[in-house]
Amino acid sequence: MPEKPHLRKRSKSALFELKPLLDHINDRVEQPDYIPKDPVQFMHAFNDKRDQEIAGFLAATMAWGRRDIVVAKVNELLERMRYSPFEFVMSYSQSKFSVFRGFKHRTFKPIDMHGLVLTLQEIYRRYSDFEAFWHECYQTGKAESRPFLGVFHERFFMMSPDLATRTRKHVSNPENGSPCKRLYMFLRWTIRKNSPVDPGIWSFMPPSELQIPLDVHVARQGRKFGLITRRTNDWKTVNELTDTLAILNPDDPARYDYALFGIGALDYSLPMKFHLNKV
Repeated sequence: MPEKPHLRKRSKSALFELKPLLDHINDRVEQPDYIPKDPVQFMHAFNDKRDQEIAGFLAATMAWGRRDIVVAKVNELLERMRYSPFEFVMSYSQSKFSVFRGFKHRTFKPIDMHGLVLTLQEIYRRYSDFEAFWHECYQTGKAESRPFLGVFHERFFMMSPDLATRTRKHVSNPENGSPCKRLYMFLRWTIRKNSPVDPGIWSFMPPSELQIPLDVHVARQGRKFGLITRRTNDWKTVNELTDTLAILNPDDPARYDYALFGIGALDYSLPMKFHLNKV
């Protein structure tokens, strides 16, 4: 097969020509009416911070496939928890495993939910809340010059002895090259402030350090408009795309996740003159 041509990169001046259009689409997508169609709704469903962060983490971890199906499955999971995620996590034990019997979403099985809940339980026993655990991972990553999500992955799976090996695949690790789309979506929800969609309940890191939650829709638009030149959807591509978008908004590059998702999945479009690559 012939080798695919190299992707062209948009120049800085051409990038700023694109900025007002991306901002416009972003402002149209990032609206309150986005919430009921997206798994972020489960963070908005609770008032207690601990309920919000547990519901958000489980929703983001399960955000795989069509959004309407993800929303339905997360709702089913929370229904099994009697819509009291923090209380459920802290009172959970092996004897209550039957509450997950019959639950399935993609490759998630009851044994995976069992392990995730026990891990969260141990975190809350050792830390004041889930954010405090993330903050420690963040500080360690800085001190060790590592992606802090690699530290998170390592320490998360050290928390519970009763965790199936298969469950590890449901939490990504950038040190294995993963784009960590679902983890950075969760962090977008929790870190970004003053958003009509993202609750912004955490402060352990600045929005300027958020990476783009890279999925197939966002990556395709990134290549089409010359924002990235790599063809593989991996951790290096996440960094390339985020660095490009940080030129447009250094304080909040992840903001453009809404615009690129809107172009890729919600039928928003840009004029053909801005299309730089065929993908």
